[in-house]
Amino acid sequence: MRVENLDGWQRTHLSTELGAHCLAQEVVLMGWVLRRRDHGGVIFVDLRDRRGLIQVVFNPQHSPQAHEKAHALRPEWVIAVRGVVRMRPDDSVNPEMETGTIEVFVDELKILNRSEPPPFPLDVDEAPTDVIRYKYRYLDLRRETGARKGLLVRHRVLSTVRDFLNREDFVDIETPFLTTSTPEGARDYLVPSRVNPGSFYALPQSPQIFKQLLMVAGFERYYQIVRCFRDEDLRADRQPEFTQIDLETSFLEETQLFDIIERMTARIFKEVMGMELAIPFPRLPYDEAMGRFGVDKPDTRFGLELVEISDTVRETGFGVFRSALLSGGIVKALRIEKGDRLSRKDLDDLRDFAAIYGGKGVAYARIKDGGEWQSPIAKHLSSEELSGINRAVGAGAGDVVLFGADSPQVVNDVLGNLRTNLAAKLGEVPSDQYRFLWVTEFPMFEYDADEKRYKSMHHPFTSPRDEDLEKIESQPELVKARAYDLVLNGAEIGGGSVRIHRSDIQRKVFTALDIGPEEAEEKFGFLLEALRYGAPPHAGIALGVDRLLAIMTGSESIRDVIAFPKTQKATCPLTGAPAPVGPEQLKELGLRIAKK
Repeated sequence: MRVENLDGWQRTHLSTELGAHCLAQEVVLMGWVLRRRDHGGVIFVDLRDRRGLIQVVFNPQHSPQAHEKAHALRPEWVIAVRGVVRMRPDDSVNPEMETGTIEVFVDELKILNRSEPPPFPLDVDEAPTDVIRYKYRYLDLRRETGARKGLLVRHRVLSTVRDFLNREDFVDIETPFLTTSTPEGARDYLVPSRVNPGSFYALPQSPQIFKQLLMVAGFERYYQIVRCFRDEDLRADRQPEFTQIDLETSFLEETQLFDIIERMTARIFKEVMGMELAIPFPRLPYDEAMGRFGVDKPDTRFGLELVEISDTVRETGFGVFRSALLSGGIVKALRIEKGDRLSRKDLDDLRDFAAIYGGKGVAYARIKDGGEWQSPIAKHLSSEELSGINRAVGAGAGDVVLFGADSPQVVNDVLGNLRTNLAAKLGEVPSDQYRFLWVTEFPMFEYDADEKRYKSMHHPFTSPRDEDLEKIESQPELVKARAYDLVLNGAEIGGGSVRIHRSDIQRKVFTALDIGPEEAEEKFGFLLEALRYGAPPHAGIALGVDRLLAIMTGSESIRDVIAFPKTQKATCPLTGAPAPVGPEQLKELGLRIAKK
């Protein structure tokens, strides 16, 4: 069948723009053949364009020439049709289609291009394997289900963000992609310089330093929807390149910045999801989050809070609890209502779950009538300890109580992750709720036992609380940062802080991080110098676009809301990246590949 040109034809409508108001109107549609059906001589084609589907009809009595050409149509051929809109007969109305009450009765057909049989069917909901999807991503994105929907939601979200921030007097400014490598954080992607042999650019993990410099420059309100890069191991919520909504503001403190982000988020959910969010969002200090939930990004859509019972069992003779407490650890409990939902095997399997997070196991007890325990550990605890634990956790008949005893980090890791795992397993996580939460007052530093030095919990440009300034050098472990994370349904979707705007404080923080004057000057000299020229108080945040969209669309992976994602091995099946380069390119860059 001969391929034709447009020959002056122009599309008049997209599929879903048609409706009963267009009856008897002549239209020109263009798109792809999703499926063709031949019913006793009359041919029906589901035509797909970027908005959706519509049925077009080829009748041999009405238009023999178009009908003859329609016999050749196959899936994914590109066509244009000219015809008249009419109502479908009652017995052929399709309530599953947005345009299911109308059809286009075709007068003329142009075949604009043919297609080979696609490597997987595009007219079924079942997705092909990930390897096939990503190799033929351009075909996967034609499918009505899956990633196509995510990208359309992405467009609407980012359009809403730009409109909101523009109205809030923010200025959209682009910052460099080719910059210098800095310590802290994940590994950088490095780019060799041909002009300066032996030197390398780094792709930015964030525009952090540049947006602070823009505050020194007096712009006061900056934003950018920006690509960032991190060379780290991948999982469902990570990609080597990702997108941030990046903001920085001058002369604002935390509360005022929170207000901007909350109103922006509420606007997104109202315009894109049709939902009203309650603002302001709740706020929870880091220490309380860790105490109640075991993690610094708690999912607050359900209960199952942790309770520390260290004081209750402080004098216990039970070896596991006593050993943990004597070594500076803690004991925590997690109560599960209607504990008969957990079988003996479920409880025994908790040892393997604990091992994932460095724990030795999880003790458990079934609570019977009168508060009696059915548990392997009951004989090691006094009656006062048993009743004290019951009171502390609110345990009653039918409950199961789980216990963790170890260092604070291990106990929180085990029980905090077990909490979310069991909530999902027991069906206690409502899928139609969106719970936002600000986590605040993070520790400024965390000690790295391997390197025997302190590291920044967030990044080295985060300001300490004013009342903790004197502790930076003498008691860094007690310093709290003016840092904050925005959490949604148990996922961190944003993080930021009030920044250090005084060079003397910045130097103190570098000293606490074991970054000496020479290294500080080499890596951050331009920032330290800028801070000496009237830097205003400033604060900012970066919101992860991909994570936010994955939650909004109910996607299991952020790859479903990214047009051309990488696999978990950081490869692109479509383009073959990363790929070797020829010896001439390496020579030009002054590089040589070492043999493994």
